[in-house]
Amino acid sequence: MTEVMKKKPSEGSKWSEYHVAFDPNDDDKATEIKLCNFARPHMRAFHCSWLGFFIAFFIWFSIAPLLPEIKKSLQLEKQQIWTSNILAVTATIFCRFLFGPLCDKLGGRLLMGIVLMAASIPTALTGVVRNAGELYAIRSFIGIAGGTFVMCQYWTSRMFTKEVAGTANSIVGGWGNLGGGVTQIVMGSALFPLFKTIFADKENPASAAWRTVCIVPAVVAFVWGFILMKISDDCPKGNYSKLKKSGDMPDVSASASFRSGAMNLNTWILFLQYGCCFGVELTMNNLAASYFSEKYGAKTEVAAAIASIFGWMNLFARGLGGFSSDKMNEKLGMRGRLIVQSVTLVAEGVLVFVFAN
Repeated sequence: MTEVMKKKPSEGSKWSEYHVAFDPNDDDKATEIKLCNFARPHMRAFHCSWLGFFIAFFIWFSIAPLLPEIKKSLQLEKQQIWTSNILAVTATIFCRFLFGPLCDKLGGRLLMGIVLMAASIPTALTGVVRNAGELYAIRSFIGIAGGTFVMCQYWTSRMFTKEVAGTANSIVGGWGNLGGGVTQIVMGSALFPLFKTIFADKENPASAAWRTVCIVPAVVAFVWGFILMKISDDCPKGNYSKLKKSGDMPDVSASASFRSGAMNLNTWILFLQYGCCFGVELTMNNLAASYFSEKYGAKTEVAAAIASIFGWMNLFARGLGGFSSDKMNEKLGMRGRLIVQSVTLVAEGVLVFVFAN
């Protein structure tokens, strides 16, 4: 039975009270989502999770709206731009395989902060790129930021019961993915022209602008990564390190966790499905600005603004998917979630064909 709001937490918790309704039989996980609440531990983790993922997505695709300028400045071929996009995503795939078991071992909070701080370094170094090879390397290292999706989803799953986990996960995932749209308009339509104005006295203002503008999101990512680790918690009862030390939580082997997930057939079915749907999103985020620039001759600032529209759908699209999944779960259990997943995926496939024509 779910306890009432602000009822005393279960034994072993570091808190004297919670600010949301929770289930003491499910590790004190929250049974409700209060979007305007920022109290620790549940809702603080919720907001830190989506904002951390938002910033990660922002720096991951901060180069995307600048690619037309980078291509021109470095005299790159279209295929070389495509290769850099592929490498940025490939790095993320390997990181997500790694981060899952590490979340079981360390929790989502610590790993989210470390990865944000680490990914901010190659982001800040974008301006040192001189050729295609260096662009490949920089984008590969920045790609580790995309792995924060794992921490984002793991973290909220540790804070909310299964009855609302779909909605919680979809909102933090959707609002985080929104960073892919916001970065288009902020980097391409706001900061890039601003930096061009700042370097107006240079021989090539556009080149000077793209070489320095990525420092801004890099600083934000590094600072937020550090703050996030200090102001939030791993799970409702506190942080993993202290819970393990006190004996309230068993230690988990990262390798054993990986084997358990990899041996489950459902993991690979979802792997393929997610690869299809998220693959479309990554392609759009990476290439939309370049497409509008090359196909219609739009300026970088205009192309970026148009490309951002796709990312803005995350404001409602993912949240709606999670909410629908939770509602179908109430009626049909896991089969209900699978129905929502399958119908949505088929609809996306049909609409991709429509878009192509």
